[in-house]
Amino acid sequence: MKISDTPKLVTIFGGSGFVGRYVVRALVNRGYRVRVAVRRPDLAGFLQPIGNVGQIQLVQANLRYAKSVEAATKGSDVVINLVGILAESGQQKFDAVQFEGARAVAQAAKFEKAKLIHMSAIGADPDSASAYGETKGKGEEAVREIVKDAIILRPSIVFGQEDDFFNRFGAMSRLAPALPLIGGGKTRFQPVYVGDVAQAFALAVEGKLQDGKTYELGGPQTPTFRECLELLLKEVGRKKVLLNLPWVVAGMMGKALGWLPGAPITSDQVEMLKTDNVVSDEAIKQKLTFEGMGIQPTPMAAILPTYLVQYRPHGQFTKIADENE
Repeated sequence: MKISDTPKLVTIFGGSGFVGRYVVRALVNRGYRVRVAVRRPDLAGFLQPIGNVGQIQLVQANLRYAKSVEAATKGSDVVINLVGILAESGQQKFDAVQFEGARAVAQAAKFEKAKLIHMSAIGADPDSASAYGETKGKGEEAVREIVKDAIILRPSIVFGQEDDFFNRFGAMSRLAPALPLIGGGKTRFQPVYVGDVAQAFALAVEGKLQDGKTYELGGPQTPTFRECLELLLKEVGRKKVLLNLPWVVAGMMGKALGWLPGAPITSDQVEMLKTDNVVSDEAIKQKLTFEGMGIQPTPMAAILPTYLVQYRPHGQFTKIADENE
């Protein structure tokens, strides 16, 4: 039985990941008890100092094993699923994690009569040409089928100190003579700050978002891939050639390199880049966006300089500090 006079227990699958650590912090700051369910709890100890003693609990769970998911959700008031992968590796396959895994979490949440908040992504579509987008879409369908009042949050590309987008190209800018513009760099994104995404999850936990709705989360700007790389190069103080890679060439590179651990690009990611990653007109019309939540999204210029400074040539750190004063 859940005790009403104690803080609610929120179980977060994938709570040690990039987005997860910010969601954990946002909920801990609001007084919730947080159970972080991850495959390797021994690697998630860095989360413990975020909360008070006993406020954060680490447990083992793997979305590919329903029994572990059921055990992790026991006694939960709210269940959050943040688990997703950008590339397949070993047994971590798109279908197993983003479709069957989403179904397992939804079923466990339903059994516990817990509120369910599911993170998907803009571009999720069961008919998507990319396996990532397809399984994200199938995962949404499974969640809706099992828990009709679940809240689904779909962010665009998420940026922040630990992101895998600007950091990846920032690191590449140190050594590579050129940065790739896949498909000519015309794909449009709506980069969203991870702290804003975490606040959206906190509002959902607090009951301030509409049950059964799908929200799309995007930042205040919609730059193209080229404009993102131009902004990056400006922030890191480096001049690099932006090399156009036609879709066919990029696809061939994805097939050739995609099997490598930490591959720079996969054929599935190339497929994803063929579609703009921005908030839909329908979501804007229905105010299922940050605007409808009362959140003013953070512009990239306010955050990127705080962590891209590490990719500047040696000797430019003092200059940046002076500029930011």
